[in-house]
Amino acid sequence: MLNPARVDAIIDLAYGALIILSVGLIAVLDTAVGLAFGIGVFSSYVLHVVWKMARFDPDWMTKAVEQTVGETVEKQVEDVQTQVEETVEQTVGETVEEQVEDVQTQVEETVEQTVGETVEEQVEDVQTQVEETVEQTVGETVEEQVEAVNERINRRPREDELEEIIEESVEDESET
Repeated sequence: MLNPARVDAIIDLAYGALIILSVGLIAVLDTAVGLAFGIGVFSSYVLHVVWKMARFDPDWMTKAVEQTVGETVEKQVEDVQTQVEETVEQTVGETVEEQVEDVQTQVEETVEQTVGETVEEQVEDVQTQVEETVEQTVGETVEEQVEAVNERINRRPREDELEEIIEESVEDESET
């Protein structure tokens, strides 16, 4: 019986010889014929290598595919994660900025309205108190002044009393 390793080596050498033959055909004959022959030999050699790998190590294809798929998935997951982070960061940033602006506007309007109403009410209250105080104080002061003037007027002699006093003083002078 033949040793499988020797058969594989002989097959590999035969493929190598066919590839050299295709290079010779390209050089000697038409380029198209040589290329067609070389492509055929190369494609059959690739199939032979795949068959040989599957025969000696049945799990090599699974491992290779698993590794390739794992790397691809990992890379895609990283890319998607990066995109998601950027998108979320941008979206959240814009949303928060808009919300802050909206809240700021609402707060400004509310504060302006509330402060305006409160100040207006307090101004009205103060105005009312000032009017009442001024009215009361002015009223009392005027009353006091009027009473003082009336007292002074009442203390002065009236016209008929003045005439009497003048007559008495003239008589007193004339008597002396």
